[in-house]
Parts: sequence; C-alpha cells; structure tokens
Amino acid sequence: MTEKDRQNAFLYCRFRDEQFALCDEYAKSCGILMKTFLVLNALFYAKDGLTQKEICVRTFQSKQTVSLIIRNLLLDGRAALSDRAEDRRNRIVRLTDAGRAFAEGPVRHITNAEDAAMSMFTPEEQAQLISLSRRFTKNLTKLVKGEGSHGVL
Repeated sequence: MTEKDRQNAFLYCRFRDEQFALCDEYAKSCGILMKTFLVLNALFYAKDGLTQKEICVRTFQSKQTVSLIIRNLLLDGRAALSDRAEDRRNRIVRLTDAGRAFAEGPVRHITNAEDAAMSMFTPEEQAQLISLSRRFTKNLTKLVKGEGSHGVL
C-alpha cells in the first residue's frame, strides 16, 4: 500500500462522509433523524410496503433500530401494519396517507438532487462511478470482515 493509496482512500471516504452528512443535515432540518429518513425513503418508494426484515436489508440498519423507528411511525400515525396472507409472522409496513405526505417533500428533494447530480455525468462516467464504487464496497467489506488482508495492518 502506497502513500497515494492512503491519500485516495482518505479522500474517497471523506467525500462519502460529506454526502452522508449533507443528507443528515437536510433530514434534521425537516425534523427527521437520518435513520428514520432512510426508513421513510424505503417505504415511500415501496408501493406495496415492506417487511421489517426487508427494511433492514434496504437501509443497512439493525433489526432493533428498524423496529424502534417503525414503532414510532405507528404511534405517530405515519405507518400501518398489515398481515401477509402467506406468512402472518412477517407483517407488511406501509406509509399511511399522513406518512406519505410527511415523507414526500424530504424524500423527493433528496432523490431529485441525487438524480440531478448523477445526470451531470456522461453515461460512461456514471457507469464508471457505479462500477468503481461497487468494487470499493466489495473490497472494503471483505477486508473489514477479515476475508482478505491485502496490506492491512
């Protein structure tokens, strides 16, 4: 691993953190915690709703965190639960009309900004950004989980 590798890793992670902080700041300005925003975002675009397990997978959050967020959304009347005919143990979470109205502005604002930012790249640049980001994430996952030790001390 070279010094340039370290510098580039620092820069890439700093940009990623900056993006996350930007969304976190925006969510807070709307009175929403970032983890709640991620759940609202997932539910907003899932027209048929999601199970709590599916929300965990989509938002990369723990079962406990998602459960607490869903409980609060239910108490606020922003979400509702319904049974699945084939599996009553895994209930479907959906936004209520009030929940959709609450989430629509912030969720669409961030989504539209992300879409517009991506559109400022050429199709080739978009493909490259996605491919390299995916590869970085796969490499990082392997290294963090101890599945590889390429120069890691």
